[in-house]
Amino acid sequence: MCTCSRVTKYYGRFRVSYRRTDDYTPGTPKIKIVEEKLDLPLHPTSALIKVHAVALNYRGANIANGGNPWPVTPHGILCNDAAGSIVAVGEKVETLRVGDRVAPIIDTANLTGREPGRSWLAADEDGVLADYLIFDEKRVSRLPEHLDWVNASIIPCAGVTAWSALQGVGIGKSVLIQGTGGVAMFALKLARAAGLRVILTSSSDEKLKSIGEQFPNPPISTVNYRKTSDWEEEVLRMTNGEGVDLVVEVGERGGIVIIVGYLSGRKSEDLIEVIPLSIDRRVTMRGIDAGSKHDQDDLCAAISATQMTFDDIIDSV
Repeated sequence: MCTCSRVTKYYGRFRVSYRRTDDYTPGTPKIKIVEEKLDLPLHPTSALIKVHAVALNYRGANIANGGNPWPVTPHGILCNDAAGSIVAVGEKVETLRVGDRVAPIIDTANLTGREPGRSWLAADEDGVLADYLIFDEKRVSRLPEHLDWVNASIIPCAGVTAWSALQGVGIGKSVLIQGTGGVAMFALKLARAAGLRVILTSSSDEKLKSIGEQFPNPPISTVNYRKTSDWEEEVLRMTNGEGVDLVVEVGERGGIVIIVGYLSGRKSEDLIEVIPLSIDRRVTMRGIDAGSKHDQDDLCAAISATQMTFDDIIDSV
């Protein structure tokens, strides 16, 4: 996960944005810089946001290179994670004021978690890689005051996805986290703050060693799934034959399986065994794609309460 920070002067009715070229030829530019008019005057319930930091994750790069599994808006603005400050509000805005630190939610149709549709930033609508943004007040969350802009910018996608994945698992339980990407590392931070035992899998001994040294107390159990072909048996051994309470793939008896996004590379024919296996092992399966506005608000409240920071899981700035 890496972040980039950019502050520019407000030029009145214009903004600078970074739009996809939609040219997927190898070696060709994937974005173009565009100066375009802002949609002013503001709608009565909208706010104008000055962007201070944008986080780049796998999804943004994948969309830029034509790898998104669903259709995207032609030549859309990239990226779905941003942190910024309110510089103007519409006349009927009630929950925000100029100077507030905010982040848009990445699925602007998902306010409560019960809405039937979706509208993802950078795919179904423009993303956030621009110096100014306009959003309805219902589609942004206030950010924790103690975080700098870079730390705050990773909350909407990696943060909210990890938060949603860990819901319902109480203190003292165990969680198996697969990989060392943005969501995985955010989940590791949240799990430790929540008093969960963490077992981490990766194909890299170097990464496992580095993360173990980075988070030494309490120690993290690790498994290299490439070197240990029956890694699930190793997890059983680590848990005295009980298995874990939360996993991201079909795991041990009686656990919860969280399927996050579309990065695992599974083929549809590989899923034939999932249903009978889930019945046999009494597993609850739940798919997530980040979370709702309520989830983002709750995560920001939890981060504020714990004074958590994220410099230790941000790759580069």
